[in-house]
Amino acid sequence: MSQITNIAVAVPEYPATQSEIRDAFSRRFPLEGRRLAAAMAYFDASGIETRYGVLPLAALTTPRTLTETMRLYAERALALGVEVARACLAGAGTAPEQIDLVVVTSCTGIMLPSLDAFLIDALGLRRDVRRLPITQLGCVAGAAALARAHDHLLGHPRGRVLVVAVELPSLNFQPLDVSVDNLISSALFGDGAAAVLMTGAELEGSAVGPVVRTSGHAIGGHAHAHAQPQPRPITVVGTRCHTIPNSTYALGFDLRDDGFHSVLSKDIPGLLGGVVGELFSQLARQGEATLRDLRAFVLHPGGKRILLALQQALGLTTEDLGPSWDVLRRFGNQSSASVLFVLHEWMNARRPPPGVLGALAAFGPGLTAESVLIRWT
Repeated sequence: MSQITNIAVAVPEYPATQSEIRDAFSRRFPLEGRRLAAAMAYFDASGIETRYGVLPLAALTTPRTLTETMRLYAERALALGVEVARACLAGAGTAPEQIDLVVVTSCTGIMLPSLDAFLIDALGLRRDVRRLPITQLGCVAGAAALARAHDHLLGHPRGRVLVVAVELPSLNFQPLDVSVDNLISSALFGDGAAAVLMTGAELEGSAVGPVVRTSGHAIGGHAHAHAQPQPRPITVVGTRCHTIPNSTYALGFDLRDDGFHSVLSKDIPGLLGGVVGELFSQLARQGEATLRDLRAFVLHPGGKRILLALQQALGLTTEDLGPSWDVLRRFGNQSSASVLFVLHEWMNARRPPPGVLGALAAFGPGLTAESVLIRWT
């Protein structure tokens, strides 16, 4: 087995309330009257209070070329990724040269070389560190990265893996696109980054880092983190991936001259709700358990309708999914980083007692669900 030994999360320097974002977009969308009111209703019904961006609102709602968007993405993604990775490693007392594999997830921009290559120089990773960039799994990639790190550590029980998720969906806001998909996307997504340190079964360690808010340097750093009780690591027991048949239409991006345009089908909550119970039952069996034995659900907050569908399918309450609802409210959907923000909440705020078995899961284009069976130690 492997262990999740440390986690850190970060947001960029420009927060905005949902009402501020709604008002900014209402001035940009080419809609009037009832059509504009209907579009703004998506913002009010989202369950989101605050989101963060790498640019001020006025800049986010200004159309850009794909060239300019990708330039901004490369610059800001690297800065945020370095910040959160450093916080994660420092909180665990792990030197960069001790990392054997770096896994980077991001679907909101394109870089070649990918972000992980730049992190080698910026963090001082070894020259022979293995690299695994994951760029096209969307929101599911945070869970998939943990699963692939676990796979690696099964074969390298004294290894260390650094997982870094950086998503800047705010750079892909499309103020001139009035499709329902884009309106929902504009009301839902926010920027954020997370880093997770995973270790093999023959290594030990325990530390959980703070939320880092970045503006060129860490704010509210390690003194705050060390003042909190530090939970034990989480053991990864098993993983499972499931792609729903004939569902590729449901979620993704269209890449056009002016950038990424969201594809978000209304079918997503029903599709996920129809498979999650059996998926988690199969996952639990890897730990010689049943669905009833799962007591912690670390679920990607894809949106209000998705969380409600998952609650209903699993027979859970809003309190059971409290960290997922909290992350959605405070940050919006941060794509691949979101499930790691939820994991951060479980490790810091919930802290289940030793032995509790749980399921971590995220959902993304495919339509794919990736789940990880975890046990608190």
